[in-house]
Amino acid sequence: MSVQRAFTFASRAAGWPPHANAMVAPMSPPEPSVHDVKRLSVVMPAYNEESSIAEIIGLVLQSPYTAELLVIDDCSKDRTVEIVESISDPRLRLLRQPENRGKGAALRRGFAEATHDFVIVQDADLEYDPGDYSQIMAPLLEGKADVVFGSRFLTTRAHRVLYYWHSVGNRFLTTLSNMFTNLNISDMETCYKAFRREVLQSFELEEDRFGIEPEMTAKVAKGHWRIYEVGISYSARTYAEGKKIGWRDGIRAVFCILVYSPLGERLPVRKLEPLVQSLTKSRA
Repeated sequence: MSVQRAFTFASRAAGWPPHANAMVAPMSPPEPSVHDVKRLSVVMPAYNEESSIAEIIGLVLQSPYTAELLVIDDCSKDRTVEIVESISDPRLRLLRQPENRGKGAALRRGFAEATHDFVIVQDADLEYDPGDYSQIMAPLLEGKADVVFGSRFLTTRAHRVLYYWHSVGNRFLTTLSNMFTNLNISDMETCYKAFRREVLQSFELEEDRFGIEPEMTAKVAKGHWRIYEVGISYSARTYAEGKKIGWRDGIRAVFCILVYSPLGERLPVRKLEPLVQSLTKSRA
């Protein structure tokens, strides 16, 4: 038997080529390995989160995207620090603030300490699911986006139903932010904001508390970075369960939308700072 005939015989015995009417499924590209995607620095501010901190850390560390987790304790008065220190994982780092300064101050420190290609904000409660990192990271890993917002409203995924007026407030602040930044996002106040690390290095952040959300959004918009949104799940918690944001933070958010926008930079909005501080200072 010639070599050619032997090859033809062996190929047919193996079922190749297929029947002319058969459909041949294209080969799927291999899934990225952990080494391909483990490029994410997770920055987690924490203040009095002893009831949830161990569970959320476990979920973050389970993610194949997590290269490091920076927990910034904002001078907690409960067992938060003790619990974090009891968890042994080389990717986990605990940074302790000398005094309670707020989420924004904790994020600034975490961003400065982050060392990997991408950075995401993760709250220390269980409202946001690290299982959503795959959707959030996809536009970044594909090179399509510089910043990705995880939207609680741009989705059909499961949500815990709670406060109507919180939803109204979020949508109002998002609309106002869009008006002053000329973006068209659906959830400016979302915790899940992920960045290429170079984006965070391109501007300085000033806000100490929840005003950091509109400030980051405004400065990303001014930098003309590529922004994507993806839908995420959301399990809101009640004030009895530890929710901290309140109406005073809404006032500060409006001020931040104005002051950090291009229009606010041209107008004397900064002169309102003493008034805004007087309205919001009772929140520690």
